[in-house]
This record gives sequence, C-alpha cells and structure tokens, in this order.
Amino acid sequence: MRIAVGSDHRGYTVKENLVQLLNRLGHEVIDCGTHDCESVDYPDIAAVVAKQVHDGEVERGILICGTGIGMCIAANKFPRVRAAPCHDDLSAEMSRRHNDLNVLCLSADMLGERLIDRMVEIWLRTEFEGGRHARRVEKIAKLEEEHPA
Repeated sequence: MRIAVGSDHRGYTVKENLVQLLNRLGHEVIDCGTHDCESVDYPDIAAVVAKQVHDGEVERGILICGTGIGMCIAANKFPRVRAAPCHDDLSAEMSRRHNDLNVLCLSADMLGERLIDRMVEIWLRTEFEGGRHARRVEKIAKLEEEHPA
C-alpha cells in the first residue's frame, strides 16, 4: 500500500518510528515531513498528506501532532478525505470497518510507541465493511458536494 505520512515538530519522533514500521511491513511510504524538531505549523503538513489522499496519489495517510486533533481538522477540509484521531485499538479498527477512514490522526503526546504501532497495524489490515456503512459514507460525500469549502 502507498501511504503518505506527516507530522509537526511534536510528532516528528513518532513519525520517524512509523516510517520504519511501515517499511518493515512492506508498504511504500511517502514522508511528507517535517524532517526535524524545528517548529512548524501542522496545517501545512496536513495539507500535503490530505492532498495526496484526495488526488488518489496514495491510498491512505497518517498524521501526527500533539493531540491528533489539529491535523484531523485540517485534513478534513479536503473532499474525499475521512480523517479522525484514534486513541486505542477499537477506535482504529472501527474507523476503518464503519467509516472507511483513509487518514489516521495520532497523538504524539498521549499514546505510547507500542500502542501506536499496534493501532497502525490494526488500521492497515482492517477492511471497510460496506453495506449500511457504505450508504452513510456516501452521505458524507454528498455533504461535501453540497457544501464545498
């Protein structure tokens, strides 16, 4: 799978570890920055990842900031991007199973490395169930069409 990964300065170390994990799992990783611990504005990084998901250049994206919330808000400004902050195994699984989440947002400050690794693995292997959930995701897409940014 082709996955775009990005973080702000607070998520830099987590991103670096995730890039290694994703490579070990056999995924193609597009590292969208940041590339050091110098302060950056998270919306700038979120936009790079979200645009790649929106344009179909990657299948999924992962964003990391202090809480995961800021990245989520910025990424969801792009049509066809479904981003959410996940904080445990269940939220990671259900975000895929029921919402077809294509951008996972993570907290660098509130989650440990082992939990993050496990969540990412669950999120990557969980398939979208479709069915009644597909109808709901289609309604979200319709809202995007009716209310463009």
